Amino acid sequence: MTVALLILHGLIAVALLGAVTHQTVALWWPARSGAQTFIARFSARPPQRFTNAVILLYVVTFALGAWLYPPYRIDVRLVLEDMMLRAPTGAFEIKEHFAALGLGLLPAYAYYWRQPLEDFRWTRRLHAAFLAVSVWFGFITGHVLNNLRGLGT
Repeated sequence: MTVALLILHGLIAVALLGAVTHQTVALWWPARSGAQTFIARFSARPPQRFTNAVILLYVVTFALGAWLYPPYRIDVRLVLEDMMLRAPTGAFEIKEHFAALGLGLLPAYAYYWRQPLEDFRWTRRLHAAFLAVSVWFGFITGHVLNNLRGLGT
């Protein structure tokens, strides 16, 4: 059961990565008409389309991570601490803080995306950038820790 939830958590996290990355790139590097580069095509989608997906996927990913946290704390973290692997343990602590800050940011994120598009351009950019950095850091940290000692092994 734990392994299935971990796989589901990872799959939803990949969807969240895609949504938040598309939105962030579309905000920071808007597509120019007629441009055919990879970044231009990548950022061609209107960034407001990703708002509801980012919110829903973030909450679901966070909830699954919270469900998986007690087994991680007992089965994995204690082993990593016994092996004196402080860097991965510390990275996971930072991941927890970034995830909690991102969750707390979601109401403001939703509010500013419901305002007219001409207003709050920099607020949207900074919110999306923080969420993108937070999600990417969490994803990479989770994979590294799973490779060191995964749940259910």
